[in-house]
Amino acid sequence: VMSILLHGDAAFAGQGVVYETFHLSDLPSYTTNGTIHVVVNNQIGFTTDPRMARSSPYPTDVARVVNAPIFHVNADDPEAVMYVCSVAAEWRNTFNKDVVVDLVCYRRRGHNEMDEPMFTQPLMYKQIHKQVPVLKKYADKLIADGTVTLQEFEEEIAKYDRICEEAYTRSKDNKILHIKHWLDSPWPGFFNMDGEPKSMSCPPTGISEELLTHIGNVASSVPVKDFKIHSGLSRILKARSEMTKNRVVDWALAEYMAFGSVLKEGIHVRLSGQDVERGTF
Repeated sequence: VMSILLHGDAAFAGQGVVYETFHLSDLPSYTTNGTIHVVVNNQIGFTTDPRMARSSPYPTDVARVVNAPIFHVNADDPEAVMYVCSVAAEWRNTFNKDVVVDLVCYRRRGHNEMDEPMFTQPLMYKQIHKQVPVLKKYADKLIADGTVTLQEFEEEIAKYDRICEEAYTRSKDNKILHIKHWLDSPWPGFFNMDGEPKSMSCPPTGISEELLTHIGNVASSVPVKDFKIHSGLSRILKARSEMTKNRVVDWALAEYMAFGSVLKEGIHVRLSGQDVERGTF
């Protein structure tokens, strides 16, 4: 499995979660052994000028915090894009580290039907309107090279248009949306055909007081004989032992009992983070 994340340029620079996940990317127990980040860099977040949106020249500079290689490639050159993507995949497979592909491109239209980018970006959009679309640019190159003929290119376009037209025609026949049929797709058999859960009854999860007392006693003991523990900790363990004796629980002891009872059933429990390691919770 290889993870691929697709970002917008403004999101890549502006969303804190990007920076945070980069810093998780190489941590033990958290790593995905390298993610390929593809940034669709149309040089505009909605219609914000990049100079007003971030402090660094490139939106991908945030990846430098983990020294991830960043490939900037002209998205008008599909072969260069393919080459860079295969290098990125090879890098990730070889070194198991994150890698970034920055597709330097442009957005021909506004971000929705109502948006007119000429209002905020007149000079840029005058240039964009002069650009030959990438499909035509690449088709002209392939035809000039003799790789494909004009007829083959036109047939391919017609075939694709036909797929879209047929799908559009079929969509008009659908008068009712059966949402419930696909809503339950992750859990086949969980819902019946009316969209109702087959059963909402849960098996009893209660455990005996004897087992709770056992877990409480274990949770308030020191696992190794003659092990000198911090005096602050011994006070906590003593208080926990007293609570167990008096049939009282606080939040921390309740968590111990929950984890302990699950472990007693042979189910693996993984806790992570520094606070867990030093026993805060």
